Amino acid sequence: MASGKSGEEKGKGGVKLVAQNRRARFDYSVEATLEAGLQLLGSEVKSLREGTANLNDAYALPQGGELYLLHAHIGPYKPSTVYGHEPLRKRKLLMHRAELDRWISQVTERGYSIIPLSLYFKDGRAKVELGLCKGKTHGDRRQDIKERDTRRELDRVVRRK
Repeated sequence: MASGKSGEEKGKGGVKLVAQNRRARFDYSVEATLEAGLQLLGSEVKSLREGTANLNDAYALPQGGELYLLHAHIGPYKPSTVYGHEPLRKRKLLMHRAELDRWISQVTERGYSIIPLSLYFKDGRAKVELGLCKGKTHGDRRQDIKERDTRRELDRVVRRK
């Protein structure tokens, strides 16, 4: 392998999934998604390559005209003991200015939340898939469960025939 990438990374068009926020689609209705880069330290990149990340409580907030990812846990990289990183530090998200301004206005004016849906490597660079989300109410969740159950029932009927 001349490129230095693992077979798993190469096999799916250069995309290797590191972490996923499965709870996000249950708690929020995702209106739009966007891919953004992450400004990371070296030990954070190495730690992500090992797969030690957790997005369960993570969210993004605008601060000073920029967007930052907060509460995303990237575990410490063992060999970098002294020069390691803080696991829960805020990380700057890298986006085009037009997209950044559009999403920041949605958050400030309309009350949307920006939730990370997945964290992955794409062509060797760490990326995060962000979702522009509205919180679901209890009734919305019940409606989703009802729709999912009816879809399953229809699939069972179709399979039997």
